[in-house]
Amino acid sequence: MRRSVIGSAKALSNRSCQNHWNVLLLRPLASSPSRFLSSTSVLDSPPPPPSSMLPVSLDNINPKVLKCEYAVRGEIVTLAQALQEELKSKPGSHPFDEILYCNIGNPQSLGQQPITFFREVLALCDHPSILDRSETQGLFSADAIERAWQILDQIPGRATGAYSHSQGIKGLRDTIAAGIEARDGFPADPNDIFLTDGASPAVHMMMQLLIRSEKDGILCPIPQYPLYSASIALHGGALVPYYLDEATGWGLEVSELKKQLADAKSKGITPRALVVINPGNPTGQVLAEDNQRGIVEFCKQEGLVLLADEVYQENVYVPEKKFDSFKKVARSMGYGEKDISLVSFQSVSKGYYGECGKRGGYMEVTGFGPEIREQIYKVASVNLCSNISGQILASLVMSPPKVNFFSYLFVSYACDIWIYNPGLDQPKL
Repeated sequence: MRRSVIGSAKALSNRSCQNHWNVLLLRPLASSPSRFLSSTSVLDSPPPPPSSMLPVSLDNINPKVLKCEYAVRGEIVTLAQALQEELKSKPGSHPFDEILYCNIGNPQSLGQQPITFFREVLALCDHPSILDRSETQGLFSADAIERAWQILDQIPGRATGAYSHSQGIKGLRDTIAAGIEARDGFPADPNDIFLTDGASPAVHMMMQLLIRSEKDGILCPIPQYPLYSASIALHGGALVPYYLDEATGWGLEVSELKKQLADAKSKGITPRALVVINPGNPTGQVLAEDNQRGIVEFCKQEGLVLLADEVYQENVYVPEKKFDSFKKVARSMGYGEKDISLVSFQSVSKGYYGECGKRGGYMEVTGFGPEIREQIYKVASVNLCSNISGQILASLVMSPPKVNFFSYLFVSYACDIWIYNPGLDQPKL
């Protein structure tokens, strides 16, 4: 079976990616030449009229949009879609007959099956009338039915098709806060939780809040997931790069942060925040607690907001490594709400669940005064609310079935998925 790989797009050169695949695989499938894993091609639309006839051109749109780049959905994807159209119109025109889109972490598009418990709860919440039917007991697990009842009781009118509170459904935020507290060992306030359509909109909200002009800078890792460079450009700020050290396992050196901070200030840039991706994307590194402590201390001393991208917290594959949230580290150092401003991002798109299309996520916002919290809430309210399915999934991810529950599941450090088998003393593969 022959395979080809499309690569070489300018911003997709980091081939060490562990958490995002930066290539597109093209392979033959003898059984189904018409099976393509993609969204609608950009070539499906008729060609636009000449630009001279249109009121909007590249010369008069927002220059921030022109400056913004997002390569994982850019040039390489456009090329793949063009090849896909050729495969449809001219079968056999290439030495492959299927394109696998690996440019972003999107596991279900490549055949990963969703977690049954999550989907059962979602189905029952969306169609609650079947909860009282006798046949439901045979089709759905008992703990999924129980969880669906609990969630529906938290939703006003039990209507998943209605708008919710702008921060998200209060009962679901309660569940997420309890999950954070159980994970970290420190209190979490549901009023600090903002449920969002994945982590990306939460990142954009914080960029909107922090960036006032091109003189405001955001310290950002290189290599990085391009959401950050794109959002900084889109909101008109300055990217202040700091470089991860491949020789030390892509470590984050505080000395490098200080160097880049001083360089930015020398250019008249005011650094506002530090982005840390832990576990890393695309590098896959997991920061040691001592390293995290140094980063927290750096942000405190320099008056920077710490933006902690922690969406890969389940993706730790090395036995001697473990994930600790930055909030846990900061609280263990004795720093509270008045000491450091910290925003933690989580998503249902990653981990072992990979529910990318459900667009669920949240940010936990701590260390901001009430007047700033009011402004964050205002920005959240402009979008009315995040989608309800994503909100439910975020609560399920932070409160999955426990040991001895029918649907209990966990992921071992070697990334093997084990499922609890009722009646056995030990989980069985």
